Order: sequence, then C-alpha cells, then structure tokens
Amino acid sequence: MGIGPYASHVTSGEHAAEPESFVVRLQSGERLHYLDWGAPGALRDPSREPGDPSIAPGDPSIVPGDPPPLPLVLVHGIAQTAWSWAPVARRMCAVTRVLALDLRGHGLSDAPRSGYDLETLALDVLTVMSGNGWGVDVGGPPAVLAGHGFGAQICVTAAASRPGSVAGVALLDGGWEEVGEQTRSTPAEFLATIAEPPEVLASMDAFLADRRDFDPGTWDSDQERAARAQVDQKHAGHVGSVVRAGVLRQVVDAMFAYQPLEALAKVAAPVVILVAEAATADDEDERERRLALVDVTRARGEAALPPPRVVRFPGAGHNLMRYRAAEVADELTALLGSAATSARTPDDPA
Repeated sequence: MGIGPYASHVTSGEHAAEPESFVVRLQSGERLHYLDWGAPGALRDPSREPGDPSIAPGDPSIVPGDPPPLPLVLVHGIAQTAWSWAPVARRMCAVTRVLALDLRGHGLSDAPRSGYDLETLALDVLTVMSGNGWGVDVGGPPAVLAGHGFGAQICVTAAASRPGSVAGVALLDGGWEEVGEQTRSTPAEFLATIAEPPEVLASMDAFLADRRDFDPGTWDSDQERAARAQVDQKHAGHVGSVVRAGVLRQVVDAMFAYQPLEALAKVAAPVVILVAEAATADDEDERERRLALVDVTRARGEAALPPPRVVRFPGAGHNLMRYRAAEVADELTALLGSAATSARTPDDPA
C-alpha cells in the first residue's frame, strides 16, 4: 500500500451545516471513508479576497499576507467513527479545513482481514492526507493531527513515520500510556471489559438510551448520530457493533503493543496532551497516569525535544469531544498556531 492522491471521491453533503462524505481508494483496493467539514467560508470561496465588501471588518477568515492555516485531521478511537468528532469539528471548521476519517474496519470504511497494526493505520491517515494534497509525499503542506484514545496512538505513529507531513499532534486522553499498565489487563481481558451487555444491544432504543445516560446534558443530534454510526440494526431488532470481532481483536493487540516513550521521542512536532481526569489526584490510577506523563516529558527531553503541553480536564470522562468540546477546540486552535510557527522554513516570512 503506497501513499498517493487516490482521487476516487464520492460526495453526499447537502448544506454548510453538514460535512461532505468522501472516499479515498487505496492501491490495494480498500476504500477509506471520511467526513470533510470544510474550512472557513472565505477560504472555501476563491473569489473572496481581502478587501471584498462581503467580508466583515475583523473577519478572521482572511488576513492579508497570512498563509492559509494548516489543515486539521481528526482520528477517532476504538469502535468509534468520524462522527464522534462532530462537536469539535463544527467549531474547528470556522478556523481551518477539517477532515475526520473512519479507520479501516470502522464506520463506512472497508474492513479487510488485516492491516490493523499501528503502522498500516497511520499510513491510512497519511493516504487520506495525500488524497487532499497535504504532506511531503505530494509536495503539499503538513497537517495537524488530533487523535482520541487509540486514535492518539495512530497520530503519534504517523507523525514519527512522516515528520515532514505532520506539523503538530494532539492526544485526547490516550497515546502517552502503555495500555497494559494503565488497565492492568491482558488484551483478552480488555476485550471482555468493553463488550456491551445484552440488554444494551437489545434494540436501537436501548443502545441510544445507554449512550444518552452517560451524560444527558451533552446528548444532542450529533451524539445520537455518532451512536447510531457505531452499530447495525439486525432483522430481529437488536443491534451489533459495525466493528467485526476479528477486527476488534487486532485493534486491541495493536493498542497493547504501542510503546509511548519510544514513539513520542520520535515526534519532533509540537505535542499537546489533553487529559480527562474523572478521578481525584489521590486516586491510585490517577497517580499512575500522572507518572506516565512525567515519563513522556523526560523521554522527549532526552531526545532534545520540547516537552508536551499538558491540559487537564478535572471531572471529565474519556470522551472529551463530547464533554468538553469548546475547550478542546480552543486547544486545537492554539496548537494550529504553534504548529504553523514550528513548520515555517528559514525562507518563510516571519
């Protein structure tokens, strides 16, 4: 599987409030689906130039002399889909071009029998970037990557393998810990813990109610769509995960094989780590997570790399895109700025 602009694109978007749906076809034939949330309106329309009377004074979409902002690529976690990023993507498309992809074996992407190791999944992300003209393989600008949970591991792997293609990395509650140590489990035990109980899968209504009850205050149409995208409804009325059991086993094996200290010591780009802290600081698991962050900072220092920026979200659950969408968007906006500065070459204007 190589990287290239595989321009087999199919669109299904209808209006500005909704993302467009595209497919990139790999050389091996599999299709990767992604949502394109677009970019600020002024950047979408090449006829709008600085000075255009339709641009309000102070409109941040176009600033004379400024280069276009770096694009943003969003990567979901295990058994999720691109729709899990919707609350953040809706905010970020006012800042820059935003894509959110379905990993292979997830959502509307194809599910081949193999290819669920981190290196291949990272190559999939880089291929979607290349299909949009981004990255060194196609002579385009770098992108900023943001990954949630398992997606954070993929983003780190992509940044380490193609440093010229990735200008910044955001890790949302994942990517800096060894999963075996964090969970104190084996891959098989972890699989058992994430299996849905039969009563949750009894019907679509039961599944949606379970997701809604995680936090009713943040439940909305985006959350319902994200939940529906995770499952298929069977003929008997019950639902099942769209991620096949064999795929899930391979993904979990990849999660457990990830070595964060080694991986993050290879990422030269700026790194921001967003930490969900549902427990108090004196909780044993929370202490272990903080020690893992110390280890990451030390490993990057030993590699002569800047420390990660660490942002904590006290009282928040793992799904930071749902529970703290506005704050996550603020951090990604800041990362886009620092990544753009770091990505400039000596010949670029200051």
